[in-house]
Amino acid sequence: MLDPTDPDADPRAVIVAGRTIAMDRLAARDRSRGELLDALARRRFPEDVAIVVVDQLQSEGLVDDERFARTWVEQRGRAKGLARSVLRMELQRKGVAAEIIGTVLEDVDPDAERQAAHRLVQRKLRSVQGLDQSVQVRRLTAMLARKGYAPQVAFDVVRAELDAETEPLEST
Repeated sequence: MLDPTDPDADPRAVIVAGRTIAMDRLAARDRSRGELLDALARRRFPEDVAIVVVDQLQSEGLVDDERFARTWVEQRGRAKGLARSVLRMELQRKGVAAEIIGTVLEDVDPDAERQAAHRLVQRKLRSVQGLDQSVQVRRLTAMLARKGYAPQVAFDVVRAELDAETEPLEST
């Protein structure tokens, strides 16, 4: 195996090896520029080689941080019901630039985010039924807080769902 830190290694071979690693990563899923640079750094590729490799992939359209961020926000927001604050932190950890994160998160609809919070609470309600209402409120708002929802939004959504749950029981 090629040692990227070997000063006698052929520079073209080192770039090809770095590209192979990056392409393997991209084959699994779309990656941010920062993720690929980190992956190459962990494999001890010199920073200048890693930048050349990632720049080539970016010029070929295989690496696009904005596309990555939009896909990430759509998938994680839909699948996990994550709020913008958590999505922002995740994208920052992935090495996406702050201006790209801001642009992508501006497109997140606040109403859709609130509806996601309602769906999360509706699913979790089954597991807290039978508990004291204060315990239900605490557990449900804590779950929404872990997903990144603001405290007031979490409390409002939980209250609305608990009130909606008790209405049908009173009318029967």
